[in-house]
Amino acid sequence: MVLPAAAQRVQDHLTAIDPMLTVQEMPDSTGTAEEAAAACGCTVAQIAKSIIFRGKQSGRPILVIASGVNRVDEKKVRDVIGEKPGRADAEFVREKTGFAIGGVPPVAHAELPVVLIDEDLLAFGQIWAAGGTPRAVFAVAPDRLAGLTGGQVAEIRQDS
Repeated sequence: MVLPAAAQRVQDHLTAIDPMLTVQEMPDSTGTAEEAAAACGCTVAQIAKSIIFRGKQSGRPILVIASGVNRVDEKKVRDVIGEKPGRADAEFVREKTGFAIGGVPPVAHAELPVVLIDEDLLAFGQIWAAGGTPRAVFAVAPDRLAGLTGGQVAEIRQDS
């Protein structure tokens, strides 16, 4: 199967590290956690959603990989990384990652981000992450995702 260029960039990155990881192009959108869960046949909690923030002081990209059911507590993110995360607009996301919102993968970014991984994802044997387009995904073990991204596992879930 021929992948769109953005998904192929992710696949090439993954293949260089772990040839067993495969980006799949789904017939329906995976742009939201709910859509991705439906397409992948898993729970929303097993979706590893990539959220890009902009460091308030440094301007650096901050990638938070959160469980699809969780909201991110920005104060907890600040406490872990030592900088307040700010909102990132679509232009910043595309410039820093090389991908459009709705398909931002956890890897293969144009600029290496600071990465935090929601500790709640570690409860699963397999999770699903975006593969570069709003229809591309790949399955990965949560601990493997931490290794692929160099991310720090942390409690970042907003308490209800």
